[in-house]
Amino acid sequence: MSSSTSGPHNLPAKLLNELLSALRFYSRFPVPSFAFEGDPHRVPDFTALPRILPFAGAIMALPSILVAWLAALIGVSPLPLAMLVVASIVIVTGAMAEDGFADVADGFFGGHTVERRLEIMADSRVGAFGVAALVLALALKASTLADIFEHHGIAALSVALLVSGALSRVAGILPLVFLPPARPGGKSASVGRPGVVVTTIAVVTVLSLGALILFFGDIPLRGISAGLLLGFASTFPMMVLAQVKIGGQTGDVAGATQQVAEIVFLLALSVA
Repeated sequence: MSSSTSGPHNLPAKLLNELLSALRFYSRFPVPSFAFEGDPHRVPDFTALPRILPFAGAIMALPSILVAWLAALIGVSPLPLAMLVVASIVIVTGAMAEDGFADVADGFFGGHTVERRLEIMADSRVGAFGVAALVLALALKASTLADIFEHHGIAALSVALLVSGALSRVAGILPLVFLPPARPGGKSASVGRPGVVVTTIAVVTVLSLGALILFFGDIPLRGISAGLLLGFASTFPMMVLAQVKIGGQTGDVAGATQQVAEIVFLLALSVA
């Protein structure tokens, strides 16, 4: 295969290529295409994606940080400010993970067999479980962000958003690493399985850089430890639940895991 279709071969260009691909996949950013990319519209290579995902997740948090600063500048109170931030996150990501979270809630708790649960999850309609789960998730995000802003200020809120974006995106791919596809011919099976080594590197990157960023954001040490550790730890009950309910993972499970990790991370910061 020629380089014009297979993409760049040197490491810096490969990393940039993966970053652009990740931003296109996970966000609604108008990412331009470049000649060195090969096919700019392809699905990211998930076997290599984890090494760039912490940085893609942090970049996707930048618009919400800007919204937070602008709202704080004009004197918006904590809860409306946090709601604006959550709205900006949903807009940037196209609510992709939120949609997966709602589908998982509907499927896992609305079906009585594996086949029926998968069928419900594939349905574009949202049921009562999905609506309730989505409302609660958005409310938890807004309330914890408001609490962080009120007690620690805009700088702490900014670093919390930055690290949350990185941690939750890496957490979201852990089901793809450790669980088999629930649908052998589904989308999650076709994108490739992230390797344990490259995913471990991504987790270590988030833990080390995240701790440093949160420290300079004046987050208490107990909050840093609780947020980072519990954020990643929250993925394990999600994976156990997915294995029990549908026998593996799907793209919806990845999205739901991302949402849970994000909520737990922010909640831990707020409480600690």
